[in-house]
Amino acid sequence: MSTTLPSDPAQPSPAYLGRPMRRAGDRATTPRPMRRAGDFATRHTVSLVIPAFNEARNIPWVFEQIPRCVDEVILVDGASSDATVAVARSILPNVRSVEQSGPGKGNALRTGFAAATGDHIVMMDADGSMWPGEIPHYLHFLDNGYDFVKGSRCIAGGGSLDFTRVRSLGNRVLLAVVNRLYHTVLTDLCYGFCAFRRSFLDELCLHSAGFEIEAEMVAHALRSGLRIAEVPSLELPRRSGRSHLHAVSDGRRVLRTLIAERPGARSAAPVAVGER
Repeated sequence: MSTTLPSDPAQPSPAYLGRPMRRAGDRATTPRPMRRAGDFATRHTVSLVIPAFNEARNIPWVFEQIPRCVDEVILVDGASSDATVAVARSILPNVRSVEQSGPGKGNALRTGFAAATGDHIVMMDADGSMWPGEIPHYLHFLDNGYDFVKGSRCIAGGGSLDFTRVRSLGNRVLLAVVNRLYHTVLTDLCYGFCAFRRSFLDELCLHSAGFEIEAEMVAHALRSGLRIAEVPSLELPRRSGRSHLHAVSDGRRVLRTLIAERPGARSAAPVAVGER
């Protein structure tokens, strides 16, 4: 799979860049300046965080596709009852396996982020719906001045082979909400293939426990004025097993998160506790 990427990060294609956020109280005509990263020439280390819960049948395909640019793979196990961890170690002996401290995908990701040591952190699912071969596209933007990079199934070069009507409709509705509340022009929201600079982890200030953490990350990146890029990504069908996603209930939590975390909201306290 090949993707044409902008060569000059200072002049990105509009399809890749979210608008800068405004501070609460700023004049509507004065956009908040976006952050610039520091040294682009240094070779940055990369940590890949993969939360997994009973994914023993999917792990081999995922791990075999991980590109060489990844320095560290962190498997966050959610108390799997199958051989997820054993299979992971048989495929990649130097994988770092950590147990999440509580229930939910959000908790798993936060556990993995805390354990990561790389300059850049990439997050993706263990079910085979995301192709690790796309990771270099995300790193290209991080290495050229962006702070947070998210996959999009809705721009040229991206797509989904796993969208149901309910998921597609829910994603469009939630995307419209985030673009209106946060004054941005994102093309996709509820997709968990993302990468960011670990130095900005504190600014992302993550606290969600469930699937809504993906929306929380985007909301906090926008509020913090991080430089955001979208890259095309193809979502594949889960290779085996059943999804842990509950479209309606998880969608409600995402909506509550977007509203609670919007610019000008009184606090960034947890709004819901979700489970896998």
